[in-house]
This record gives sequence, structure tokens and C-alpha cells, in this order.
Amino acid sequence: MNHPLRSCLLPDRAAPPRDRRPPLARRLGEREPRQVNRDPLARSPRLALIEAALLLADEPLPPRKLAQVAGLQDGREARKLVLQLQALYQQEGSAFQVEELAGGFQLLTRAEFYPWLARQRRPGGDLKLTPAARETLAIIAYRQPIMRADIEAIRGVQCGEVVSLLMDRQLVRIAGRDDSLGRPILYGTTKRFLQWMGLKSLDDLPRAAELRRPSGKPQGGGTAEQIQ
Repeated sequence: MNHPLRSCLLPDRAAPPRDRRPPLARRLGEREPRQVNRDPLARSPRLALIEAALLLADEPLPPRKLAQVAGLQDGREARKLVLQLQALYQQEGSAFQVEELAGGFQLLTRAEFYPWLARQRRPGGDLKLTPAARETLAIIAYRQPIMRADIEAIRGVQCGEVVSLLMDRQLVRIAGRDDSLGRPILYGTTKRFLQWMGLKSLDDLPRAAELRRPSGKPQGGGTAEQIQ
């Protein structure tokens, strides 16, 4: 049986452990709480997913696709994370950079490393075009949608084989049909063309505003019928 005085003296809860540090150490501990060192270059889980998706992709990924991969709300949130990743690469002096190309984002090596990396690449990896192919591609890029007859009128030579070659290289596509006699095929460039040229859009072409034709107006004057 407990004595009444004993029950009054016993605490309801166990007493906290006694601080056995010296008084000076206790005072310093109160003034300077322990700080956790965090790596400023650390990636959050979602940012790490964005980085992994860009690393595996062979072509530019649009913001909407990146949002699906990382479980984000929309493309705007994905774009913010990409900009954050770009800043991290710049801050840590990485050999990589994220570029906006052809309506999406792609992880690339920096330009200063190209001469060394080019020597390590296997033969046949570069997309090489003849001067005639480059000239034809430039005409299509600036004057699209354009008929083959108009390309030949500008160049002064037949270009059927060259256009077929550019289509095989996935740089040129069928963009529709002209609403004129015979409904000739119209040609335009692809997203791969933008990626190959390192462009965000056709507006980034040199002197684009001066040399490009208003959208939807072929060289022959007819109306372009788009092919989905």
C-alpha cells in the first residue's frame, strides 16, 4: 500500500533524462542549433525523372510528354523543371545542356566538346547532304508549302530524286495538295529538320520574316490542302 505522501512526491510521468553536458556546451547548443548540410545541386524526385527521360530520349520531348513521365500537372510545370535543370547544369559546369528544339527539349553535349566527340563517333553517323540537296532543302524550308515544279523553277533543274532523298532522310514531308489543276503535291519540312538544324521553329531561320511565304499560300497561288 502506497503512503499518501509517497504518491504525492512521485511524478505522473517519467522525468526527462538529465542533460549531462557542461553548462557552456548547453548554452552554445541553445544559441546555435545543428544545421543540416544540403547539396545545392541535388535533384528532387520529379526533377530526377525529367533528367532521366531526357537522357533516354532520341528526339526532343515536348513539355506535355515530360509532364506525363514525371506525373506533373501540365506542361508549364514541366517547363519550369527543365529551366531549373538547365540552371543546375550551368552551375555545376556539366558537359551537358538542355536545348529547346522542334517544339520540345533535348539533352545535348555542349558545343565546345564537339570536335573531340566527333572523332569518337562511328563512321556514317552524321547526316551529310550534297550541295544540291542542301539547296533544295533551303528552298523548301523557306517557301513551304511548295510544289516540286516551283522548286525546279527556282533551281533550274529537275529535282525529283533530290526531293525523294530528303524524304528518305526524314527532312521533308508531304504537306498537302495544291488546289489547282492536277492537285500537285506540296512539300514541307519535318520536326527532324528543325532538330538537325538546331531550331526551335521555322521563325528561327536566318532572315525568316523576309524570305518565308505567308502560311498556307503555295508558290503557284492555289490553296494548300493539309494532309493529316
